[in-house]
Amino acid sequence: MNRIKVLIVDDHPMVLEGMRSMLTQINFVDIVGTAANAYEAIELIKAAAPDIVITDINMPEISGIELTLKIKKEFPEIKVIAMSTFKERSYITQMIQNGASGYLIKSASKEEIEEAILSVHEGKLYMSLDISLSAFDKQEINNVPILSSREKEVLDLIADGFTNPQIAEKLFLSLHTVDSHRKNLLTKFGINNTASLIKLAAKYNML
Repeated sequence: MNRIKVLIVDDHPMVLEGMRSMLTQINFVDIVGTAANAYEAIELIKAAAPDIVITDINMPEISGIELTLKIKKEFPEIKVIAMSTFKERSYITQMIQNGASGYLIKSASKEEIEEAILSVHEGKLYMSLDISLSAFDKQEINNVPILSSREKEVLDLIADGFTNPQIAEKLFLSLHTVDSHRKNLLTKFGINNTASLIKLAAKYNML
């Protein structure tokens, strides 16, 4: 198989070095760079075009959650794996809804990191073995729809009570485009009315 290009993002030098050391032991991984913050990460993404970005969540200025959204908006083909000490469901849900394909706890073994990279590269969703989620929680997280940045904007305005013409005016879009976004949202959430859309989006912490 072709080597998978990986970029590591973390504001702690020791964590970066530890991850680099671990990833160099995986024969199908090519480390294209390490970044200490989101700004460095974006520049390295432009220069090195990684297949996968492994990013810490809790970083200063721009968090891993915000970075993930930015990556998926500007470089949608790149896969993102979140890396954190946090096991709370809210963090996991936020990362997945922003487009992350995997979630690793920082204590993960080389074998688990290897499995996560392979799974994500193949288009699958990977959850750390150390995350104690019930079967229901795992199914629910798998059901969280991946939204584009524009769809998220439209969803927020729908939840705030704006009508389609008002949303079109606010976002400088045609009414047809807003109608399409609304229909796409209903399809992605698997429901058929606005009330259910808002209720489900709130349940997934997307509002």
